[in-house]
Amino acid sequence: MKEITDISKFKASKGSVITIGTFDGVHLGHQKIIRKLVEEANQRDWYSTIFTFFPHPRMVVQHCNDLKLIYTLEEKSQKLSTLGIDQLITHPFDEKFSQMSAREFVEEFLIKTLNMKKVVIGYDHRFGRNRTADIDDMRQFGVQYGFEVEEISAKEINEVSVSSTKIREALAQGDVKKAWDYLGSPFLITGQVVHGMKLGREIGFPTANIQVDFPYKLIPKDGIYIVYSIISGKKIYGMMSIGKNPTIPGKEPSMEVFFFDFDKDIYGETLQIYFLQYHRTEQKFDSIEALKAQLQQDEIISRKFISTLKDF
Repeated sequence: MKEITDISKFKASKGSVITIGTFDGVHLGHQKIIRKLVEEANQRDWYSTIFTFFPHPRMVVQHCNDLKLIYTLEEKSQKLSTLGIDQLITHPFDEKFSQMSAREFVEEFLIKTLNMKKVVIGYDHRFGRNRTADIDDMRQFGVQYGFEVEEISAKEINEVSVSSTKIREALAQGDVKKAWDYLGSPFLITGQVVHGMKLGREIGFPTANIQVDFPYKLIPKDGIYIVYSIISGKKIYGMMSIGKNPTIPGKEPSMEVFFFDFDKDIYGETLQIYFLQYHRTEQKFDSIEALKAQLQQDEIISRKFISTLKDF
């Protein structure tokens, strides 16, 4: 998959079939649309192309700074690369771009640069300055510029929008299993392993403190989760704590992973943590010894759950 972030320096060498959207999460609804796109591109020897944006348009147009996204740019790109897409265009969405007319967008970006032969968009898709153009306008442009327009039905669009909403709602409730069902793969976060207070090592549960550098990234609700990560090519399971650490005075909110049967120095490494199961809420214990006893029970239960997993 070719990734393009500066479209001004790019020109497609053959025709493209394009779909446009944010594709946050690249969930099963998105995947259904993308597979149709890839299949048609292969049949007609075109490039399968996704045109997406960053930041999210709502962050710019509506100044929605508290919007949380299921995936970061890198995570979204990683998932899209598994679906056979030829080209991923991630265009900067800023005030200037938001003021571009629908005709300018179609002519300059989709036709002249990407050599679009077909566009696949939703029945309710709106584009151009103030989102004034719709699918009927796109059909008129299609007649004028000689490209096909395929409409994604209301049923399919509803499946996509409901899935995105349900994923966010599920993660807000800690229901990572439901999020997995909609995403088609476990929800993940990407972060760097940083130094913490090292208290976990003192009580026999050394943890990797995970720092996520993307303020827009959606984080599941506070609690204890069963997770895994791929480290040096191996799947390493563990327990992750997200929360405010109420038992330990002075400890800042954190995300920490205790990996099972693992004892390597991974400070500074970037890990992807995959969420398998919500285990319990965060609790305040009367003592560090009580916390340690609970963690021992958590480990027993987590290992039992992991033993029931089939490879996926």
